[in-house]
Amino acid sequence: MSGTECIHGFENQLCDSCFPKAAPAKPVTRATTSSRTKRVPGAPRASSNKLPVLADQRVYHVTHISNLENILRTGQLVAAAQIETPILDVSSPLTRELRGTASLSTGESVDRYVPFSLVPESNAWRELRDGAAEPRWSDAARTASSTDFVFLVTTIRALGDDAVLADGDAAASLTRFAADEDTKTRMLGNLRADELTDDAEVLIHGSFAFDEIQLVGVASDRARDRVKQLLDAASFATKVAVYPPWFIQ
Repeated sequence: MSGTECIHGFENQLCDSCFPKAAPAKPVTRATTSSRTKRVPGAPRASSNKLPVLADQRVYHVTHISNLENILRTGQLVAAAQIETPILDVSSPLTRELRGTASLSTGESVDRYVPFSLVPESNAWRELRDGAAEPRWSDAARTASSTDFVFLVTTIRALGDDAVLADGDAAASLTRFAADEDTKTRMLGNLRADELTDDAEVLIHGSFAFDEIQLVGVASDRARDRVKQLLDAASFATKVAVYPPWFIQ
């Protein structure tokens, strides 16, 4: 085990338990002066060297463990529009319709992109984990156990230059998209500053090679053993880490 790897199997200080983030310093209160400039709402914020650059931003794709075998067999995550019948489909017919009719500036529908979230505790995962009562989830999602899902973790760098950043649910009417690096960097900075990363999505067109997945996060030792069996059978050496906080309500 390396010096930067925690007991849960994470590297590069990924684990918030073993490598807790320092509390932000309290700003010093100063008297208001006439020379102080107020930020205009919506204007770009100053960048912070403490934040990872765009390329190093981790992204997360959640799937049920029963779907993982097919992903490994083909060697790639595939957009919903290309999947006829997932073994366990968590999306309701309404969600399928919305993502099949909403489109990006490219003219292609959202369901032709593989979605990733910017944070593990995304609103979509929170709903799914906590019972999937909302209309966007299927009956199968409501009966599934959160501990039977897995997190597939990579970075925007691995997704490549064609990745598209959405500042909310990609199928929502008011969601904005960023495709070039400068626009994505600005949008990501604003999302972080306003703490609005929970709904944001990163989209990759068509498919994404599984060998670019850097980590599979699971809820238990039992799930880790099952995932390792699947990875070995498909000749993937992807790291598997048990991290219960991602799966606990």
